[in-house]
Amino acid sequence: MSETTLTDALARLADVLESRQPAAGGDPDKSYVARLLAKGPDAFLKKIGEEATEVVMAAKDVDAGADKTQLVYEVADLWFHTLVALTHYGLRPEDVVGELVRREGLSGLEEKALRKAVGREQSESRPV
Repeated sequence: MSETTLTDALARLADVLESRQPAAGGDPDKSYVARLLAKGPDAFLKKIGEEATEVVMAAKDVDAGADKTQLVYEVADLWFHTLVALTHYGLRPEDVVGELVRREGLSGLEEKALRKAVGREQSESRPV
């Protein structure tokens, strides 16, 4: 799948998720996403935690010789529920992709140090 196709697929999914928001007319009786969003952050954050655990377990199973497709299924579930969270907070996959692009070429250690420095700078500039 090309980068454009991947980005387009994520954008289309984000559009569907946005249309399922209760404020946009999403019906919790007819839509799993609308139900999650209507229940609020605790519901979808719990699902993210569950799915992350399932990703870890599937990866361990792959290490033990299991079929890799189970890992793909679990990562898809994790991504999906993470996209539900982004929708709730008014964010889109493009925001995450933009952040990944910003980090491109930075080592993980450099990026982490930069975030810490920015965090310190922001906390020092806040009135006490």
